[in-house]
Amino acid sequence: MVRKIALLIPLIIVAVIVGAIGLTFVPSEIKNKRLEFAQGTVKINNDLIKVEIAKSNAEKQRWLMFREERLPLNSAMILIYDKPDLYSLWLLNIEYNLDLVWLDESGNVVYMVKNVPPCKNTFDAFSCTYKNTKPAKYVIAATSGFIEGHKITNRSKMTTISI
Repeated sequence: MVRKIALLIPLIIVAVIVGAIGLTFVPSEIKNKRLEFAQGTVKINNDLIKVEIAKSNAEKQRWLMFREERLPLNSAMILIYDKPDLYSLWLLNIEYNLDLVWLDESGNVVYMVKNVPPCKNTFDAFSCTYKNTKPAKYVIAATSGFIEGHKITNRSKMTTISI
C-alpha cells in the first residue's frame, strides 16, 4: 500500500501542475477574442429582452466563456437546441455568477437556477455543472439578478420576437 501511494503522489502532483499550466497559458487570441453572436429579442412576461443567440455547436460551447464584462440586466444569451432534451451547462471559464433558465418548445419555463457561481477550477466540474430536469429547447443565461429583476417564475412564458 505504501508503495502505491509513493508512486501516486508524484503522478497526481505532475497532473495538477500540467493542468494548471494549460489553463494559465490559454492563448490570448482565444481568451480575449470577442465572438459576435447574432442578436434578437424575446419577451418574457411583459419585458422585452435583447438576446445574443448561440445556435451552432461552436457558439454553444463558447457562449459566455472568458467574457469579463457582465451582460446588462435587460439582456441575456439564449442557447437554442434542435430538439427538446436535457442539457447541462458547465460554468468553466465563466467570469461571474449567472441566472439560468431552461424553456420548452412553447417557451414555458421548465427549470431555473439563480445566482450560480462559475467553476473555481477544472476539477470542480460536479459543483459547477447545471442540468434541467424536464426537456427544454432553449436555455437563457444572464447576469445574476436577471430572474428576480424580470420576476420570472415557473409560470413565466417566453415569446420570441426575433431570433
